[in-house]
This record gives sequence, structure tokens and C-alpha cells, in this order.
Amino acid sequence: MIQLSRAEIEQLVTVDDEAVAAVRDAYIAIVDGRGNVPPVGHIAFPATNGDCHIKYGHIAGDPIFAVKIAAGFYDNPAKGLPSSTGIILAISAETGEVRAILNDEGYLTDLRTGIGGAVATLALARADARSVLVIGTGIQARYQSRALAALAGRPLSFRMWGRSLEKTEAIAAELKRDGLDVSVASDLEAACREAHIIITTTPSTEPLVQSEWVQPGAHITAMGADGPGKQELETALVARANVRVADMKTQSLGHGEFSHACAAGLIGSGDCIELGSVLAGTLQGRRSNEDITIADLTGVATQDIAMARTVLERATTKQDGRS
Repeated sequence: MIQLSRAEIEQLVTVDDEAVAAVRDAYIAIVDGRGNVPPVGHIAFPATNGDCHIKYGHIAGDPIFAVKIAAGFYDNPAKGLPSSTGIILAISAETGEVRAILNDEGYLTDLRTGIGGAVATLALARADARSVLVIGTGIQARYQSRALAALAGRPLSFRMWGRSLEKTEAIAAELKRDGLDVSVASDLEAACREAHIIITTTPSTEPLVQSEWVQPGAHITAMGADGPGKQELETALVARANVRVADMKTQSLGHGEFSHACAAGLIGSGDCIELGSVLAGTLQGRRSNEDITIADLTGVATQDIAMARTVLERATTKQDGRS
């Protein structure tokens, strides 16, 4: 059995071509029948502003299946601790033996979420989109920005907005050191009105982005509403969108960003499509330059399986090379 620490895992996988291909295929596995994805387990800790997700599943033909425990405690940064952590078990789909314990401390979740967001954004945004507004100052604000910049294939201009100006300036400075074109947005409404792409990365339970702020042609990738009670977009904005894309409709309509409009009777399952179908080319995403498109990404277990498989394959190859 292989046991890997976060530091070891970071040496094995990052935003690279194989990891991106694995995440893309993980979305497609949701729609082509290969993905066996049971409902997400969720534990809320309202007293400590935290939650925990248990995601697990199998992709047909894969030698392993994966079980992931991922926790987010959003007041941790004030205590000098990361807001997310977790662990993944990679288990043989042939014998049930535990093949690997990946003590990634949330790294693989953060990485695949960043890659997945970038894949969705590039699949749905206008080809000429250049200005990106990232809302939030946490881990995913960093991963989303870095992954999108790495995969875009064209220069992008990023603006960062957060409730804390100090934190916003800090993340902007950090991303500038990475070579990104970044500035601080002081007015959220004005920044939304100017953005071609809006990426939301907060654990907010109240809408941050209002419908009237979003212009025709804009794309929104909503990352934060991955559990009951969370919401970053005004319900009217979700209802107004021309194209609504979910990573997995049952999750998005059940507890994701789209769930609020669904509960209000404004949209239903037939008003949404799944990202895997867009990536596979079986359904069209954006239809015109005037469309408002929204991707609601709640995080799917097939992504975790894909990342665990990638790490295990590379770790095994590395070990064999040393033997």
C-alpha cells in the first residue's frame, strides 16, 4: 500500500496536461454512463462556520474507486490554519484492497477544483473574453486564477474583490508575483458590470452578485455553493441566464447555486445541462456572444477519482523506477 503526504503529492501532480485531461474526462464520465456517483455526504458545523463533505464513487474501467473526506472551516485563517483539509482513499475496484492513502490535506480537492473551474470557464465564456473578476480571497480564489491563467492560451486581466481590502491586496500581490496581470476592485457592482468573466469562490450564504450588474455576454463560474444554505448569485440572475450548466444536475439543483431558483419554481432540471455534455460536444453551451452563461460547480466524485488515479499511477511509476 502506498501512503503519500501532501508534500509528496504536490511533487507528483499540478496543473499539467494529464491532470487537465483527467478532470475533463471526469466531467464527461458523469454523462456517458461510466460514472457511479452516490449522493454526497454532508455534515454542517454552524457553530464553528465549517462543513464536511464525503464524496465517493467509481468510473467504469478504472482500477480503483475513491472515497474522499474534505472539510472546510472558514474561520481557520484567523487562527493561522488553512480553511480546507482532507484525505482520499484509493481502493482496488477488483479486490477491495486499499491501494493508497493520500493524505493530501485538501490539496487534490483544491487543485481539481481549480482545474475544473478553468475548464468550465473556457468552455462557456466568449472566445474574446479578457477581463476576469474573481470574488473572494481564499484558497479557491488563488487556484481559480492560476489555473485559468495557465490554461487560457491568451492574456487575461484579473481583478480581485473581497470584503477585506487588506486580504484582497495581499492576494493581488501574491498573484502578481506569479506573473498574472492583477488589480484590486474596490467596487463590486462596477467590477461586475465591466467583467467578461466572473468567478465566485466564497462560502457566502447570501447573494453577492446581483442580476442587474451582469451584462449580456458575460460568463459566471460559481464555485462556492457546494452545500446546503450557500448562495453567491441572486436567484433572479440564475433565472435570467440563457445557459445554465451544472457539473451534475442532481447536486446543483439539490444543494448548489441552482437550487435556490429551483426551489422557487423558476427553473427545473430541463432548464439546465451538464458540463460533460458540453465538453463531449453532444450539447451546445454558449450559443451567441450575447448569452449570459452560468456554470454551477458543486464538485463531483469523478474528479476525485481521476486525481487519485493520476497520483497513484505516477507514484507507482516513480517507485518502479527506483526498484
